[in-house]
Amino acid sequence: MSDYTTFSHGLYIGGKWRASSDGRVIEVVDPSTEAVIAAVPDATLADAGAAVDAAAAAASGWRETPPRRRSEILRRCFELMTEQAETLAALIALENGKALRDARGEVAYAAEFFRWNAEEAVRISGEFGLSPSGTNRIVVDYQPIGICVLITPWNFPAAMATRKIAPALAAGCTVILKPASETPLTAYALAALYEEAGVPPGVVNVITTSNPGTVTSAMLADARVRKLSFTGSTGVGRVLLAESAKHVISCSMELGGNAPFIVFDDADLEAALDGAMIAKMRNAGEACTAANRLYVQAGIHDAFAEGLRKRMAALKVGPGTESDTECGPMITRKAVDKIDRLVQDAFARGAKVLCGGAISEGRGYFYPPTVLCDVPADALMAHEEIFGPVAPISRFEGEAEVIAKANDTEYGLAAYIYTRDLAKGMRVASKIESGMIALNRGLMSDPAAPFGGVKQSGLGREGGQKHGIVEFMEAKYIAVTM
Repeated sequence: MSDYTTFSHGLYIGGKWRASSDGRVIEVVDPSTEAVIAAVPDATLADAGAAVDAAAAAASGWRETPPRRRSEILRRCFELMTEQAETLAALIALENGKALRDARGEVAYAAEFFRWNAEEAVRISGEFGLSPSGTNRIVVDYQPIGICVLITPWNFPAAMATRKIAPALAAGCTVILKPASETPLTAYALAALYEEAGVPPGVVNVITTSNPGTVTSAMLADARVRKLSFTGSTGVGRVLLAESAKHVISCSMELGGNAPFIVFDDADLEAALDGAMIAKMRNAGEACTAANRLYVQAGIHDAFAEGLRKRMAALKVGPGTESDTECGPMITRKAVDKIDRLVQDAFARGAKVLCGGAISEGRGYFYPPTVLCDVPADALMAHEEIFGPVAPISRFEGEAEVIAKANDTEYGLAAYIYTRDLAKGMRVASKIESGMIALNRGLMSDPAAPFGGVKQSGLGREGGQKHGIVEFMEAKYIAVTM
């Protein structure tokens, strides 16, 4: 088994590992200990230009590679990720801090994008029909959009990369990946894996930088770049959309969330608690799909709040690399301070703390699993992503009331509903303004399903049957006289 944790952390450009052009580096910190564990190159504008050059040089060869061959390479990526699962999970737990059990789940999820898109790569087809006037045939061909810039966040350093890279490669595109500087080691480890799987030089390029705005702008200004796919905050997404508009670049945006978790009186209490623990505590709450607002109907409210308190208080907090850890550290001290600010604001507005609620002492960016109840609608955490292990519970009386509360946000990524009444569940789901809804489930993400949001939560979809690949293709219409 290869040990990717010791692999050279150079910029990966054109199939070569290299230092940044000015020799500067970015330190990578273990959030469990605050110790520096590695340093990666800090890419300059010249390095970004070299990455675009490499992607351009490889573009025609990859575009012309038969779909079956592309499929086989993607399938090999899946197989290698599966073989290297424990090594990759340990690396994710080290640089991200998430518990090993979550890291293992992420690797399996991330690998699945390669298997799914390997199967879809050979199913890309066009359209053929007769024009309404009968004067010509309509032929529609789907072609690779071109060079893609992919920007991924720190919370799922493997899955957010493969969710973009796999469909882009299946479509016949070449890419430049810019991972988050907090968690770059996983991206570089996967770059080595792609090379081993047979991905040609220049098809996937990986660069890290401490100056993402300037470096990204330079790449988007290059006329050879035709696609931007971004996962991150809505604020940054707006900036990137404005920058892309200058050059008329196609954009896919998976942005912020503020997911409501709705529990009706007729819900199965234990199932709802099971689902809440998954929806809230996957990756210690550092997920855009995390349950951010828990609305519980009056009749079941007290039992649910007490059940959640018991479960959250019992979680083992510790370094992500320890096998018994259930809740690891947050990614940075800044993240911890934001979580605490939101908790203290809710408390000041009348919320009650059932467990947790204070920054943990000692080294590492830890925040304890926290449950609040009686959280008022004007609390900041009702309108901002918490991105941490805090579950704010609010009581509601009726269906119309909770639908209005759930929709009272600029975001619309994910939502959760628990009820034994399927008709009610489907009725409420149809009225919730969200791109994805989990009905009696605490997890919704699946490579075979379209992932994305509405309102300020993004544009486009990732995954699903054709959805993910189509984002990386252009439709070409050919009028044919027969």
